[in-house]
Amino acid sequence: MRGEVDLFLEYLVAERRMSRHTVSAYAGDLRNLADFLTQQRGRSSWSDVDRRDLDDYLTACASQTAPKTRARRLACMRSFFRFLEERALVASSPATSVAFPKLPRSLPKTLSAPHVDALLNAPELSTPLGLRDKAILELLYATGIRVAELTELTFHHVNLKAGFLIVRGKGDKERLVPMGQWAVEALQAYVERGRASLLKGKDPGRVFLNHRGRPLSRQGVWKMIKTYARRVGISEAVSPHVLRHSFATHLLQNGADLRSLQMMLGHADISTTQIYTHVARERLKKIHQHHHPRA
Repeated sequence: MRGEVDLFLEYLVAERRMSRHTVSAYAGDLRNLADFLTQQRGRSSWSDVDRRDLDDYLTACASQTAPKTRARRLACMRSFFRFLEERALVASSPATSVAFPKLPRSLPKTLSAPHVDALLNAPELSTPLGLRDKAILELLYATGIRVAELTELTFHHVNLKAGFLIVRGKGDKERLVPMGQWAVEALQAYVERGRASLLKGKDPGRVFLNHRGRPLSRQGVWKMIKTYARRVGISEAVSPHVLRHSFATHLLQNGADLRSLQMMLGHADISTTQIYTHVARERLKKIHQHHHPRA
C-alpha cells in the first residue's frame, strides 16, 4: 500500500504542483488511513477497500479530530482514490459518495486597528532580530500573504523600489501584491541593517533568517507573533492567519472591492473571499445597534 501512496505524493508535487505543506499533510492523512485499514479492517491492498471501510474510518476520526480535519482527510481520500482509478490500480473509487462532514460556519478572527498598531510597534529596532520581526509583522499585515508564502520569499520575489512582492501561492500560482510604504521601509531597514548580522557563513537566499542564519520556519513566525502579542497585552489568540484576516477585513471596511481583495489574497474562487463581507456586515450591525436611537 505504501508504493501507491508514494506515487500519489510524487504526482501532487510534479503535476498538481501542490505546496510541500499540503503534500506533507496528505502524506500524514494517508499513513493514518493505511494504519486503520490494515490494523482495524485487515486490508492489505487499496483495491480491497470499500465505502464502509472509509465510513468507519471517518467515524473513528470523529472523536479525535475537528470537522475541518475530517473534511481535509476526505478530500485527500477522494483525490487519492481518483488517482488510483485513473491508473487502473482500483476498479472504482469507494470515496466518491462519502459525505463531507458539516462544517460550522465561523467568522475569521481579526484584530482591532489599535491592537494591530500595538503589535506592529512591539519589536525593538536596535537589534537585528527586532528589525527582522518588525519587517515580518508589517509585511504580513500590509499584504495578507500566508506564513508559508512569507518564509519562502527570496530577493527575486521582492521589488523594494516598485513596492510589490511576487508571491508564489497555492497551486504554484504567482501573483503580484503591493506592500505599502510602511512595509517597504521596514523591510528595507531589515535588509540594510539587520539581515547581514544574522548570516552565519553561506547565504541561504531566503529573505527572512533565524538567529542561526538559516531560513526562518513557519513555527518560528508563529512563536514570534505570540510573544509580541503577550508583551503588548493582547489576550485573544494571535497568529499569522489572524493578521491575514485583519488585512482583508480592514481593507473591506475602508472601501476595497471584493475582486481586488481576491487577487491579493490569492483565492482561486471568490466565494472564499466573500466570508469577509460577513465580517463587514457584523461590524455595521454593531455600529447601528450602538449608535442608532431606535436600534
